[in-house]
Amino acid sequence: MKADVLNSYPEYKENIDEQLSMLIEDDEHVFVVLDDDPTGVQCVHDINVYTDWSYESMKEAFNDKLFFILTNSRALTQSESRKIHEEITTVISKISMETGKKYFYISRGDSTLRGHYPMETDILSEGLKNDYGKVDGEILLPFFREGGRFTIDDVHYVRYGEELIPCGETEFAKDKTFGYRSSDLKEYIQEKSNGSIRKEEVWSVSLNDLRSFNIEKIHGMLLEAKDNQKIIVNAIQEEDVKVFCIALYQAIKDNRIFNFRSAAALVKCIGGISERPLLSREEMISEDTGHGGLILVGSHTEKTTRQLNTLMANADITPLKLRCSSLLESEEAFNEEIERCVAIEEEFLKQGKTIAVYTDRIVITKEDDDPEEALKRSVRISEGVYHLVRDLEVKPEFVLAKGGITSADVGVKGLGIRKALVLGQIEPGVPVWKADGESKFPNIPYIIFPGNVGDDETLKNAVEKLLV
Repeated sequence: MKADVLNSYPEYKENIDEQLSMLIEDDEHVFVVLDDDPTGVQCVHDINVYTDWSYESMKEAFNDKLFFILTNSRALTQSESRKIHEEITTVISKISMETGKKYFYISRGDSTLRGHYPMETDILSEGLKNDYGKVDGEILLPFFREGGRFTIDDVHYVRYGEELIPCGETEFAKDKTFGYRSSDLKEYIQEKSNGSIRKEEVWSVSLNDLRSFNIEKIHGMLLEAKDNQKIIVNAIQEEDVKVFCIALYQAIKDNRIFNFRSAAALVKCIGGISERPLLSREEMISEDTGHGGLILVGSHTEKTTRQLNTLMANADITPLKLRCSSLLESEEAFNEEIERCVAIEEEFLKQGKTIAVYTDRIVITKEDDDPEEALKRSVRISEGVYHLVRDLEVKPEFVLAKGGITSADVGVKGLGIRKALVLGQIEPGVPVWKADGESKFPNIPYIIFPGNVGDDETLKNAVEKLLV
């Protein structure tokens, strides 16, 4: 499908922002956003993200209208993710009861539909049901403009240049752990639920109803939902999401309970988070260390590889390959490879040079691999990458991590961040955290660059901004 279709729908004439703002101000719920990797803050700024869900951290978090919990569950097995989600629902329920504050969950998942779905939202729904006695509906809204993800007539698309490709036909759908076939979201839900939810049972909010500002119809649909009814929301721009949120807040006011699985855009709209310009170097880097910056590239998608090659060809950085294939030789060989890279990093950072460490550009596999073993090997490689930060003695001027699993491990296990403030974005869809004072390198800017965001120039552009 040609991307021209994105411009074929009528524009809104209503004052959407004003209507939505009034509803947000009147609502007293806390929105708890569970992020399955660190990229869910792609659209927000001045929002706190927590990397643990202890009682103390969550009690602090409940002072905010909206906050993120980084579960990093896409890097975990299904059983590990289940345990984490059960722990979170237990502590959130306790704090809600103690504070008297009501809450909703948003399960922020990958905009290309990879992840432990619907298991994660099933657990969250059970937690809501225990506290409120019911869950009326579950909203699936994977639209994410910055990543080129659009939903039209219930089909989710990924933009490649001037073409919209059904997501089930892209490289993301071939993911060894979270692969799928269906691009139609009704069929996707049927596929992921192993047929327990039939596609004919899934409802959807159409672009036509959104663009005609038919709030009454959408609100009526939400009022009719019961027993965790699955509802797809079509969207091709943020205004579509905002219009849906107007109807949603009206339904919430009518005592309806919903659960959400979405990409980053819904979080921004439901929280009333304003637009802000892309960050400047001065807004990110507050301390002149005299050292270089550190770039860690773990994602091995084709897009990331093209971005890495463009960076190497144009930016003033030093490349260094972490030979992950050594893991197939032995653990000792892999550990020695990590030590070699750390020593080189130290040398160049002290000289004020920025260094880019990247993993093999192919998936490291063995014969007769199964999904669980492949995921464990991926996690072990990511562990090696975060040691490239944790074992450093020299404080880099900044750290940039490329890839969802990579950036989670680097942030939590490498930099030791428990709580961070999301400053904003350095490029569209590329968030920047300010590390807390308890981290390995306090107040350092930490740039989280998703593996599936931007064009071939985006990584280069971000790095050049940091180097100016």
